[in-house]
Amino acid sequence: MSNKILFILVLALFSCGEEDHKDMQKPEIQIVQPQNCTVVRCGDSFTFTAQFADNAELGSYNLEIHHNFDHHSHSTDSEECQPDATKTPVKAWVFNQEYAIPAGNRNFDANVEIAVPADIDEGDYHFMVRLTDKSGWQQIASKSIKVRK
Repeated sequence: MSNKILFILVLALFSCGEEDHKDMQKPEIQIVQPQNCTVVRCGDSFTFTAQFADNAELGSYNLEIHHNFDHHSHSTDSEECQPDATKTPVKAWVFNQEYAIPAGNRNFDANVEIAVPADIDEGDYHFMVRLTDKSGWQQIASKSIKVRK
């Protein structure tokens, strides 16, 4: 057998073994709070709690809150909230924060206290969670919340 053929066979053997160990699954999100249609008050705070899981290793998560005054949708929840009337934002709340998950975790309980600004537009908002595992797979969960004075 020639050296070229032997090299190709050895290379094929090692690359097949690497395929078996690749992470091919998205992480999982279980939001405890806020639930869909939760009302939060301007000037108060609320707690985000969730359980995250992955088959290999978790990476980080991002929390985002933005207005839904135009009734667009990215809800991943089957329950629909009764929307307020559409409106143009004057001083809409925008929250976007990244959080690290300590290395080596396959499960993680997230618990974040979020302050609601006192001087923002009340109305319909989306609360979005983006969870990324160490391999780069991402899962998204979204809830509709209401902000009231």
